[in-house]
Amino acid sequence: MRRQQGMQLDERYIPYLQMARLYHLARLNDRWFRLDEPFVSVFVERWRLETHTFHMPFGECTITLQDVVYQLGLPVDGHYETFGECPEEADEETVRRFARAYIMMLLGTQLFADKSGNRIHIRWLPFVARLEEMSGYSWGSAALAWLYRCMCRLANRHVVKLAGPLQLLRSWIFWRFPRFRPAGYDAFSWPLASRWSGYNLNVSENGPQFIWMPYSTPDVLQVVHPEVLEPRHTMLWRCVTSLIYFAVVEWHQVDRVLPQFGGVQARPQPALNIDFLMSKDGRGGDR
Repeated sequence: MRRQQGMQLDERYIPYLQMARLYHLARLNDRWFRLDEPFVSVFVERWRLETHTFHMPFGECTITLQDVVYQLGLPVDGHYETFGECPEEADEETVRRFARAYIMMLLGTQLFADKSGNRIHIRWLPFVARLEEMSGYSWGSAALAWLYRCMCRLANRHVVKLAGPLQLLRSWIFWRFPRFRPAGYDAFSWPLASRWSGYNLNVSENGPQFIWMPYSTPDVLQVVHPEVLEPRHTMLWRCVTSLIYFAVVEWHQVDRVLPQFGGVQARPQPALNIDFLMSKDGRGGDR
């Protein structure tokens, strides 16, 4: 994934990033990531629009709110000028403005990127204007809704480029499918997606092997931020609920992937018909 020119993480932004609960995401942005588009496309071919799951030989699996928390360190609960390097002699108000711009860049490129690759939607301006309130939003559920929608769009044969939080998708694949992991990336820290910084696109070809619960091992629990394991957060990971990102409304159908939470998978209910919601994208009269 392309580095953002001239917008490096300045330590003076950190208090504001922590205020917005986006500091862990900012740490990911300070690392180098490459996306193997053909590799990701193979997984998208297994994506089913009506269930939001990957259909594999061993059953269904998907990216859930739990994965968003562990991989990106984002909160999943809550209510609904030109910038480069910040000057060394900048006063507090100037640092605050640059921190807002940095957060805009994170939202527009790391979480909610579209296919333009170089634009950030103006819809984020009211959010960064109220910086003290940003921590109250469920950034994780919005990012997952956008990833679901982007993969559903790519399943259309007329769409050829994938957008969305692709660090999450790529890291989810490597954590869940160990035979696809690149060699030499055994050390990791928080958030877990940081494990693959510097990835060089060399992928094993030993075939699929899926780990249903990769986050339950002691070495992972040692680096997890303790706040994400509080019951008020973890209960949301298992909820069958809507994921909302402005006009994008997608469904979190974890009842189809219960083994990812240590459960036994019964025969799933028929898929929800969300064709009406899938047709809405915030353009024209849908605003």
